[in-house]
Amino acid sequence: MPPSCQDPAPMASPGTARLQWSDALPGPVRVEVTARYDDGQVRTGELVLPDRRVPIREGIARFVPDDDYASNFGRQWNEFRLTQLDSHTGLPLTFNRFWNTTRWKPLDLRGKLVLEAGSGAGRFTEILLEAGARVVSFDLSSATDANFRANRSKGELLLSQASIYEMPFPDHHFDYVFCHGVLQHTPDPDRSFAELFRKLKPGGLISIDYYLRIPGFSEWTTQKYLWRPLTATMNPERLLSLIRTYIPLWLPIDTFLRRLPVLGHPLRCLLSVPCWNYHDLPLSREAQLEWSIMDTYDALGARYDYPKTRHEVLQMVERAGAKILNIDYGGNGVVANCTKASPPS
Repeated sequence: MPPSCQDPAPMASPGTARLQWSDALPGPVRVEVTARYDDGQVRTGELVLPDRRVPIREGIARFVPDDDYASNFGRQWNEFRLTQLDSHTGLPLTFNRFWNTTRWKPLDLRGKLVLEAGSGAGRFTEILLEAGARVVSFDLSSATDANFRANRSKGELLLSQASIYEMPFPDHHFDYVFCHGVLQHTPDPDRSFAELFRKLKPGGLISIDYYLRIPGFSEWTTQKYLWRPLTATMNPERLLSLIRTYIPLWLPIDTFLRRLPVLGHPLRCLLSVPCWNYHDLPLSREAQLEWSIMDTYDALGARYDYPKTRHEVLQMVERAGAKILNIDYGGNGVVANCTKASPPS
């Protein structure tokens, strides 16, 4: 695993290949550069497309003007930009989750064109680049800035701020499409999946995960969905400040209840204090607190959060025309790995 670091190196490695915008966008593309980073990458300028000009700011093509409904995620991933990166923790947490859930093989990704939707701070971008994939990654929010700072020097990467409903990329163009932790946070998850699936080449592979809807009385319903009508409408700064205040006090109590036989689980449901807890991960006490604050904010602050049952996820991907390879329960809910049938010869 890469060594732990406080800030990713700003310089690209000598000889590092770079994707070109002509590899990711349809039609003729020209880049007008006004400033470059020391390693030669474009810092500011414009993408000149047949129908519009798209600003490039801080290395990122901005197809949308602001964070729109995902502003809370922009705040989250810039605030916790290194928290989940394996290169920061020194642990293979994201590495193991990625390869175990997608069931893809690292050698198969080398040199392949991958579309990553909703990249956040780039924890999975890092894994894709380490495998030698050519990654076109986008997010609606300013989380792209955190991803750029973390991963700009690690391989072939193009980053843009764009909407899943107005992706500028050609249909049937990508060898792989990866979208974990995203679809349930969009206004219309079924349409979001269908839009993504259109970008996949025939014979290509797509992997998604989706929050699981659990009927009845559970910690999900009491600690998350009981509170979301209030927290999802709160000012993001105020919400994060509130979580930073109570989580350090509550986290040891929550850990004790999780370890308490028989009574622990019903007590946590009854008390209904939102607290995402990673006491079972080999993280330092400080890192566990940071992860808890981050993911509690993640759960409570998203404007949209539409969980589905496994059957509902199955219906969603089948309606889009995807051929399911496997659909399983995972740590984040339901994981569906699919392909697009090749047209008859």
